[in-house]
Amino acid sequence: MNPKVDFFFDKAKKWQKEVEKLRMIVLDCGLTEELKWGVPCYTYQENNIVLIHTFKEYCALLFFKGALLNDAGGILIQQTENVQSARQIRFTGAREIVQLEPVLKAYIYEAIEVEKAGLKVKYKKTAQFPIPEEFQKRLDKVPALKTAFHALTPGRQRAYILYFSAPKQSKTRESRIEKSMQQILDGKGLND
Repeated sequence: MNPKVDFFFDKAKKWQKEVEKLRMIVLDCGLTEELKWGVPCYTYQENNIVLIHTFKEYCALLFFKGALLNDAGGILIQQTENVQSARQIRFTGAREIVQLEPVLKAYIYEAIEVEKAGLKVKYKKTAQFPIPEEFQKRLDKVPALKTAFHALTPGRQRAYILYFSAPKQSKTRESRIEKSMQQILDGKGLND
């Protein structure tokens, strides 16, 4: 146990029993406990394997390379359609965790083997993400915007594409594009 991580377990009011049980299970698998992104992260030879996090409706184990796991139990969840690598196992009670302990350990050991083997998730290229029609029209109308957008790193391009694609209404997509144009022209990413 890493004392730097204790605060997370002390503050987890709603999910305290659950996250403490998850902590014991993960530590029993021989991983190193660290604090990353304000949550307990468990590593094997300094490579991230799994983390514990809490939400309003559930707590979860998140496997960094969950997409590469066999998932024989069919319990891994892709958080959103745009998450390419990570997968969660969600819990709403300590009893679930106790019942699944052998399965959870099997998944953790498999995740360690994935890391030992050096397996990598094949990520979609930025070009494979569809550019929203509203943004494509703007790129076609404003050559400087097109040049600036293509000069951004693939990750920054992808962030904008996903941000512009998210709203259901065209009006909202157009508004997001309008608000982001100067930032793109300045060569900055969505969160810079």
